[in-house]
Amino acid sequence: MPAFQAPKGTRDLLPPTSTRARELVAVFAGLAEQAGFGQVVPPMFEDLGVFLRLGEATDVVTKEMYDFETKGGDRVALRPELTASIVRGFVEHRPTTPWKVWATGSCFRYERAQKGRYRQFDQVDVEVLGTADPEVDIEVIALGWRFYGALGLRQVSLELNTLGDPGDRPRYLDALRAHFGAHLDALSEQSRITLEKNPLRVLDSKRPEDAELVAAAPAIADFVSDDARSAFARVQAGLDALGVPFTVAPRLVRGLDYYTRTTFEFRGVGLGASQDAVGGGGRYDGLTEDLGGPPTPGIGFALGVDRTLLACDAEGVFGAPTGGVAAFVVDVVDGSHATVLCDQLRRAGIGADRAYDGRSMKAQMKKADGSGAAVALIVGDQEVGDGTVVVKDLRTGEQEAVTRDDVVAHVRKLVSES
Repeated sequence: MPAFQAPKGTRDLLPPTSTRARELVAVFAGLAEQAGFGQVVPPMFEDLGVFLRLGEATDVVTKEMYDFETKGGDRVALRPELTASIVRGFVEHRPTTPWKVWATGSCFRYERAQKGRYRQFDQVDVEVLGTADPEVDIEVIALGWRFYGALGLRQVSLELNTLGDPGDRPRYLDALRAHFGAHLDALSEQSRITLEKNPLRVLDSKRPEDAELVAAAPAIADFVSDDARSAFARVQAGLDALGVPFTVAPRLVRGLDYYTRTTFEFRGVGLGASQDAVGGGGRYDGLTEDLGGPPTPGIGFALGVDRTLLACDAEGVFGAPTGGVAAFVVDVVDGSHATVLCDQLRRAGIGADRAYDGRSMKAQMKKADGSGAAVALIVGDQEVGDGTVVVKDLRTGEQEAVTRDDVVAHVRKLVSES
């Protein structure tokens, strides 16, 4: 047992898993930037007050934040999600609207580690600030759907709901208080506590003892304004027009208090029925004001990298990447020729690797075979004397001697054919 290990709820990402996660982010970045989103990189910690706006009845605020006092006496927290940080950045810098941005990075929550859920976890995220147009809701949701499709996922489902306008919520909360309050003894202890703070959060309960009461609870659709109902109908019609399938889930509320109107979740396979959410988001038209900015509508989503990769594993798609090098140099002279050849290939844009420590030809060729490279470049005493390199196609076993001046062009040709 080593003296030190990764902290509980965290893990080390090693190759090729780390490369796979990076490639997932690259797929997301490509789709987001095609749609006009620019990247924003918010800090990993913020003033604690930024995240208190997530809602004092949420577990994220009450139980899960890593917050601490700095040496200068400031109270800060590691970000538990990206949206609040991005909105704080919008309020601070006041960019031109509509502001369309994407982000990725680690978030931190002190919660029980389980399959696909860690205390340090990565997300990819998009946000649009400055427009209440339901067409933006459609674009954002479709972007998430297209991303999952680009990974090869075919068993992801989309759930959709509306939480109505802020003015609709008090009437709905009163109805929930009456419903759950009439059956307090049947509620779990945690849900009784949550009911006092925010009845909406009780609908998020996954506890078995709450299931029957949650299923029988009033639906928010009966309490939303005509404007909110009309906007939700436009969102549904737009998704239909794009061929994005969805199910209306009347009790979908998401886990944070800032959501209004459109809310949605993507669900995948391979995570267990109660933990199958791979991402989600919604509209948050009051969050900017809560953080000191002018009234500014916004919508976005966050998708979990770890959970998405687990869904990929369950469907057998977006597998671990192959080796990152195209050529492997085998130098059985003194190693210096491998140094020069690798540098020459890399400067030409061809990935190259080599062995070290004066290993035997057999050992170096074994390393070449395991590297994922398409070709091996072999240099021995004879090749040094002739000014040549033996280039071996590792797929076919064919090889030929090539002059040093021609080696890059020859390798490029073989690699392109592979």
